Amino acid sequence: MTKLTRRNLLAAGTALPFAGLAAGAARAEAPMMGASFATHRRFMIGNFEVTTILGGTTPREAPQGIFGMNVSEEEFAAVSRDNFLSTEASQFFFTPTLVNTGSEVVLFDTGLNAAATVAALEGAGYTADQVDVVVLTHMHGDHIGGLMNDGAPTFANARYVTGQMEFDHWAGAENEGFEANVRPLAENMTFLGDGGDVVSGITGMAAFGHTPGHMVYRLDSAGAGLVIFADLANHPVWSLARPDWEVRFDADKEAAAASRRNVLGMINADRIPAIGYHMPFPAVGYVDTGSNGAEFRWVPEAGQLMG
Repeated sequence: MTKLTRRNLLAAGTALPFAGLAAGAARAEAPMMGASFATHRRFMIGNFEVTTILGGTTPREAPQGIFGMNVSEEEFAAVSRDNFLSTEASQFFFTPTLVNTGSEVVLFDTGLNAAATVAALEGAGYTADQVDVVVLTHMHGDHIGGLMNDGAPTFANARYVTGQMEFDHWAGAENEGFEANVRPLAENMTFLGDGGDVVSGITGMAAFGHTPGHMVYRLDSAGAGLVIFADLANHPVWSLARPDWEVRFDADKEAAAASRRNVLGMINADRIPAIGYHMPFPAVGYVDTGSNGAEFRWVPEAGQLMG
């Protein structure tokens, strides 16, 4: 039997760090896993269950070719630097939203394509057949791309809702995406204007400018509210915070800026959460007043909706 002495204990203690290094070296041989990202976020708004799903993400080079087109390169660079943003590239997110009212499942926008959106739905625990209503906030390709799958409707049991002005514009535009994805569903589509209801508790609001009939949607349930603002603002710093910065994808840039100021001001005044289609995923946050030249500030949700 080894006698425990002070010398033995000191020797054992000296060896321990080296044993740890050897074990650590072995563990370090595990392969790199690569970047990962959650693909859905679920929470309650009153009695409505809301789920944002990540329908895709992609980098875009030269962000000032998209945002802040009417400001100097120096101003764009300074604002970007202050917000830890690269002026070389930006990451785009595409975030459809599901709202389960308890009696119907409502999907807002359908992503870039059916495969990606259905995969995101299934990752969140839904199937395409469970969608009862599809709402189109507007008809750019990254919002209507998932409507059809190999020539058949992706959401076989759904009816469709969109703004009358938006539909009428694209119906006369000879647009390939509209003709392939939207027109085949027109007979099962209903149209609304400013203040029209999708279902009880979900109301459309005009926010024209990004497209001629772009609409946002407000949820109200059991005293709680939320706004799904789609492409009203396409980036938390380069668009939402500075509503007058021009965005390449806005059809009417003056009207888009006015809509941003109007809707973001309402969200801020009512102190309710919001979802932005292109906000960094999970795309849920609040709108505060800005500072240092910013009119607004995007405040990502930080657990307030977990209860």
